[in-house]
Amino acid sequence: MTAPRALSGHHAPSADLGGRTALVTGAAGGIGRACALRLAAAGAKVRAVDRDAEGLAALAERAQGLPGTVEPHLLDLTDLDAAELAAAGTDVLVNNAGLQLVSPLEEFPPDVFRTVLTVMVEAPFRLIRGALPHMYGQKWGRIVNVSSVHGLRASAFKSAYVTAKHGLEGLSKTVALEGAPHGVTSNCVSPGYVRTPLVEKQLADQARTHGIPEERVLSEVLLRDSAVKRLIEPEEVAEAIAYLCGPHTSFVTGTSLVLDGGWTAH
Repeated sequence: MTAPRALSGHHAPSADLGGRTALVTGAAGGIGRACALRLAAAGAKVRAVDRDAEGLAALAERAQGLPGTVEPHLLDLTDLDAAELAAAGTDVLVNNAGLQLVSPLEEFPPDVFRTVLTVMVEAPFRLIRGALPHMYGQKWGRIVNVSSVHGLRASAFKSAYVTAKHGLEGLSKTVALEGAPHGVTSNCVSPGYVRTPLVEKQLADQARTHGIPEERVLSEVLLRDSAVKRLIEPEEVAEAIAYLCGPHTSFVTGTSLVLDGGWTAH
C-alpha cells in the first residue's frame, strides 16, 4: 500500500538562507559557535564576531565544506561604533554575546555591572541600528536576540545578568513593533542553562556564593526549578535560532521562544 497522498512529498520547514548574510556575536564558542555553524549549514554567509581570535580560527576551520561560509570578524563589542559598522548590510542578526558574574549585589563591582549592560544591551542596540537600514531597504530581515530564562525570571546574585536580559527582551519587542511594516522580525530565544563555558564557570562561582560543594550546584541550584533535569545543548538552541531566521516565520515576531525545560511552567 502506498503512503497517503496528503503526506507524500512534505518535509519539515527548513531555514534556507542561501544568499543571505548573517552576523553572529559571541561566535567563538558555546551557543554562538553552534549558531554560526547552523546558519552556514543553511547556506548563509556568516560574519562570526568575537574577541577570541583562536576560537574564531577554529570555527572557520570547522565550517569548511558547509554550504555557506564563516568569516571571522575580530571585535570587542565594547567598541560600540565598530559594532554598529560591522552590522551594516546584514540580512540576519543574532545578538548572542554575553558574560556573567555571580556575586551579592552589595559586593558587585560597578565596573563589571556597566560592562555587562554595555555588551548585552547597548551593543545589541547598536548592532540592530546598524543592520536595520539594509533590512528595511529590502523589506526583509531577521533579528534573534539570545536572551535567557533570566530575561523572564530573576535569580539571586545575578543583578547585572538579569537586568541585561530583561532589557534585551524589551529592546527586542520594541524592534518587532517598529520593524513589522518593513518585513523585519525580532524575537528572543530564552534558554535555561546551556552546556557552555559560561555555565561551567558558574559552578565554582555558585558553590562559593551558596556555600555548598561544586558537585551539588548543578542539581540544587542550576536545575532546581527545571522539570527536565539536564543542561540544554548549544546545538538545540542553534536549531531554534535557525527556525526563527527562516522563511516560514514572517508572522513570528515580538515574542520569546522559551527553551527552559519547564522552568517557567511553575
